[in-house]
Amino acid sequence: MGVIAKRSSMTFFSDGEDHYSHRVRIVLAEKAVTVDIIDVDPFNKPDELADVNPYNELPALVDRDLVLYEPNVMMEYLDERFPHPPLLPVYPVARAESRLYMYRIQRDWAKLVDLILSSKDKEAVAQAQKELREGLISVSPIFEEKPYFMSEEFTIVDCCLAPILWRLPALGVDIPKDQAASLHKYMDLVFSRESFKESLSEAEQEMRLD
Repeated sequence: MGVIAKRSSMTFFSDGEDHYSHRVRIVLAEKAVTVDIIDVDPFNKPDELADVNPYNELPALVDRDLVLYEPNVMMEYLDERFPHPPLLPVYPVARAESRLYMYRIQRDWAKLVDLILSSKDKEAVAQAQKELREGLISVSPIFEEKPYFMSEEFTIVDCCLAPILWRLPALGVDIPKDQAASLHKYMDLVFSRESFKESLSEAEQEMRLD
């Protein structure tokens, strides 16, 4: 898979199908970080993961003596540790706004993705698919103003949103182009970035194979 380079002091334990792992891999690719990415089967976790993460959960980032096991914390740490290119604004107000956008993506959309993937209640899944579809269509107009999510530049917010959009076909969520042309334009822009392509695991590449 992409991003893996030569042996490094940084290790990322990643689930190749998980959108939370994916968002961190996008940041790693944007920063061109030399990192060992260990693709872990979430149903057959190595003992090493439990040794570094008290919750024995994915993803987990190990940088020398530092261990991080919350995706957004990982992304912000990487942005500070490797400042170029910056993925968060410099000014406090803009940084706070970006964090709010990340929070809203988590609250409004990521939780729906998690429900669709985990629930065995068909009615609940169908409702979550409907809410996700309608929510994404409703924000399409914001991409008429700026190319990225409320920004002229690619940011950490896009790193949170892109993995969800990439998974829409696998989630059973169809966004008609005639209802969300600007959103489709945004997806084409983000998915064409070299960093995004490099971030994809084998499983994620197969999600969009026609």
